[in-house]
Amino acid sequence: MSNDRYVSPMSERYASKEMQYIFSPDMKFRTWRRLWIALAETEKELGLNITDEQIEELKAHKDDINYDVAKEREALVRHDVMSHVYAYGVQCPKAKGIIHLGATSCYVGDNTDLIVMTEALKLVRKKLINVIAELADFAMKYKDLPTLAFTHFQPAQPTTVGKRATLWLMEFKLDLEDLDYLIDSMKLLGSKGTTGTQASFLELFDGDYEKVKLVDRTIAKKMGFEECYPVSGQTYSRKIDARILNVLSGIAASAHKFSNDIRLLQHLKEIEEPFEKNQIGSSAMAYKRNPMRSERIASLANYVMADALNPAMVASTQWFERTLDDSANKRVSIPEGFLAIDGILDLCLNVVDGLVVYPKVIEKRLMSELPFMATENIMMDAVKAGGDRQELHEKIRLLSMEAGKNVKENGLDNNLLELIAADPAFNMSLEELKKTMDPSKYVGCAPMQTEEFITEVINPVLEASKELLGMTAEINV
Repeated sequence: MSNDRYVSPMSERYASKEMQYIFSPDMKFRTWRRLWIALAETEKELGLNITDEQIEELKAHKDDINYDVAKEREALVRHDVMSHVYAYGVQCPKAKGIIHLGATSCYVGDNTDLIVMTEALKLVRKKLINVIAELADFAMKYKDLPTLAFTHFQPAQPTTVGKRATLWLMEFKLDLEDLDYLIDSMKLLGSKGTTGTQASFLELFDGDYEKVKLVDRTIAKKMGFEECYPVSGQTYSRKIDARILNVLSGIAASAHKFSNDIRLLQHLKEIEEPFEKNQIGSSAMAYKRNPMRSERIASLANYVMADALNPAMVASTQWFERTLDDSANKRVSIPEGFLAIDGILDLCLNVVDGLVVYPKVIEKRLMSELPFMATENIMMDAVKAGGDRQELHEKIRLLSMEAGKNVKENGLDNNLLELIAADPAFNMSLEELKKTMDPSKYVGCAPMQTEEFITEVINPVLEASKELLGMTAEINV
């Protein structure tokens, strides 16, 4: 491989071979030829003078693209579509006169873009489903493991490790709903002609509008779509690209939040992303275990979220029936957005599949804060034993401040229980107080919420897509 030219990191480091193929020249130009075959078949079926022999000749060469001929021709005529029409005709001399009949360049260009993006969305869905499945397994496994929850990254009431995972799951589930809606709404452009009026087809079919409408519907069916967009200019609305990138951006946002939480948890030494046996965390600090995968998720997610601005700007500045200022931007922003989200989901799957949980560290941190959180229960027990609620509340406030000072200023352990036990107003021994320190008493409905969410919301989704489950993700460390 030549080392003197720029190579996109999306291909070299991040995206899978499967996603790269979807946006490859082979996929693109083979789809062009499938579209030309579909057009010729449709025109023949609707009465134009096209023979079975011509169509069979086109089919015989649908995959063996003569790139050298097309490249040489494009250098001469400076038009990519007509260069490939010419190259196809060289291979199919009997059919060359009917290739691209009645169509404009966007017939192959825009329809192929829609086909390619639809295939890419399906691959994104497959990977998102697998991330959801792995997270669901993780959530169920740890649904009962109490952990310290945070609001504002300050200690709050306890939750469970599994319940926290449902927060990530819920966001990915919302993304899946958006993705499914988008996939179900994808259509082809069809053969709309130079300004979207299908004037050339009305001429070909002697003014028969019903046959002109059949052209779109028949081509759509042949290419695996239910229908075409009912109206367009020369191109399909660039609003479609904006919708697609917005959905990818939503997935990126969810992945970013997930990766941020993992990075924070790894700092706390409670949960770590997978770390290879021979992986080096730092060139200087040999002991380090950096959350490299999660950081890469965040980095790529930033790119995708910013990339969503590109098709929005393109869609907003298209003039009338079409302009070509979409082309260069679209060639970069759409494929790179998909390649990046592909890498993100592979990383998410890899991270979730290899998450390492440290229950002892989780317990230690929770227990260091639990006395503060247990004070309401302690106060209620003391009131039951005859204490004054208002007096006890003030005493707990003062004792909590003293215990907090011991922790923050003196670096000591939390001694709130000892302070409460020493105060006769509470009339409770240290042993009695320690019995209130069962973390499971303070996680509320977290275990039940987690199980209910997985079994009633997530599992039906996974069951409906079970043929997609079971993939693994290999990434470049």
